[in-house]
Amino acid sequence: MQLSDVNWYLGDQPGQERLMSISGRGWARLLGTASVWTCGLAVPSNRALGQSDSVPPATAGPGGFTIQSREGSFQFRLRGYIQADGRFFPDVPANLGASTFLLRRARPVMDVTTWRYFTLRLTPDFGQGKVTLFDAYLDFRPVSHAGLRFGKMKPPVGLERLQPAIDLRFAERALPTNLVPTRDVGAQLFYEKPIVSVAAGVFNGVPDFGNGDIDGTNDKDFEARVFFHVPHVGVGIAGTTGQEHGTITAPALPSYVTPGQQPMFRYRDTTIANGTRSRITPQGYFYFGPFGLLGEYVRSAQRVSRTTATADLANSSWQIAASVFVTGERASFATVSPRHKFDPAAHHWGAIELAARYSELSIDPAAFPTFANVANSPTKTTAWAVGATWHLAPAVKIALNYELAQFSGGAAGGDRAPEHFLVTRFQQAF
Repeated sequence: MQLSDVNWYLGDQPGQERLMSISGRGWARLLGTASVWTCGLAVPSNRALGQSDSVPPATAGPGGFTIQSREGSFQFRLRGYIQADGRFFPDVPANLGASTFLLRRARPVMDVTTWRYFTLRLTPDFGQGKVTLFDAYLDFRPVSHAGLRFGKMKPPVGLERLQPAIDLRFAERALPTNLVPTRDVGAQLFYEKPIVSVAAGVFNGVPDFGNGDIDGTNDKDFEARVFFHVPHVGVGIAGTTGQEHGTITAPALPSYVTPGQQPMFRYRDTTIANGTRSRITPQGYFYFGPFGLLGEYVRSAQRVSRTTATADLANSSWQIAASVFVTGERASFATVSPRHKFDPAAHHWGAIELAARYSELSIDPAAFPTFANVANSPTKTTAWAVGATWHLAPAVKIALNYELAQFSGGAAGGDRAPEHFLVTRFQQAF
C-alpha cells in the first residue's frame, strides 16, 4: 500500500483537517498484506472482483459524523448533544422548586438521506429520566431551497422555540415559549433563501406548550411563518388558526411553567377548549459585531367553556434579550465559534458571553374566577434574567444563569412567593 492511498481528515467542509479515507485499492492492498502476514493467503483486489475501486467516504467534525456514497446520493449523518444542569431554588419552598442535578437533554440527531432528494430525521431525547421522541420527519427536497416536510417537527411559530437548544443564550427559554406549540405532527411546505424564509402547513394542532403525537378529533390547525433576513437583522411574523374541542377527560387546554420549569398556571379541571384557537407572533433579532438583541411577542387566543359559561380568552407574553461577547466574537442566532478554541497549551481560553433578559406573561383577566383559580394560578408573571457563558469551542460551553420571577396572584393568601432560579449548565455537542 502506498502512502497516497491514505488520506487523513477531520471535518466535512473544504479546508478542514482530514481524519481518514482509504481508497478501495488501499483497502484491498491493506487487507491483502494482512492476509499474507496471518495465513499466507492474498485477497484479490476490487478490480479483480469486478467491483469499483471507491468506497463511501467517512467524515467527522463540528458538523457531526457522516458516511456517504461517493456520488452523495446516500448519506448517514450522526450528531448529538448533552446538557447537564445543576438547578437550585434558593429561598423557595420545596413544593415550588426542588434543587437538583439534572440531565436536561441527551439527544442523538440522526439524518438519513436516500436517493439524494429524501432525508429522514430522528431525534429522541433521553433526558430527565424519560424517553421522548421530539423529531421524526421526512424532507422531500426536489430543489435545494424548497420542499415538503411530513411528520413530527417544530411548527413554524415561536422564534426562540425555533432556535436550536444548543444555541440558546439562557438555559431555559423565556416566558413567551409557553404560548407556542413545542412539537406537532403534520405536513409543511417550506421555501428557504438567504433573504426570505417561508413555511406553511397543516398540523393536528396542540395546546400552547404542547408536544403532540396523535389527534383525537377531526380539528386541524393551519400554521405559517414568513421571516426576512438582511445583514445584521431578521424580522418576521408567524401565526396559527384552527378549531379545538376538548372533553372533561381530555380538555385540550395548556398549562404554563415558570422560568425554572415549575408548574405555574392551569385552568380549572372542568374547563375545556370549545372553539377557535389562534396565535400571532411578530418576532425579530439584531446582531452586529459582538452584540445581539432578540425580541418576540405572542398572543394566544382560545374559546373555552365550563358548564354553561363560554368565553374567548387571549393570553399574551413578550420578551427582550440582549447579549455581548466581551472577547469580541461575532454574535449570532446560530452557533458561535470562539476566535480561539480552548487550548491551554497554546494559551487559548475560548470566549466569554454576557446576557440579560426580561419577559412577561399575562393571563386574560376574563379567565378568573370562572375558568381559572387565582389562588393557584397567577394573573401575571414577570421575569428578569442575567447570565454568563464560557464558550470553550463551537456548541461546547459552561453557563451560569440567575432568573427572578415574580407573580401577581397564584397563592391562597395573595401573591405566590418569588422564584429565585440559579442554574449551571455544561453542554457538549457535535
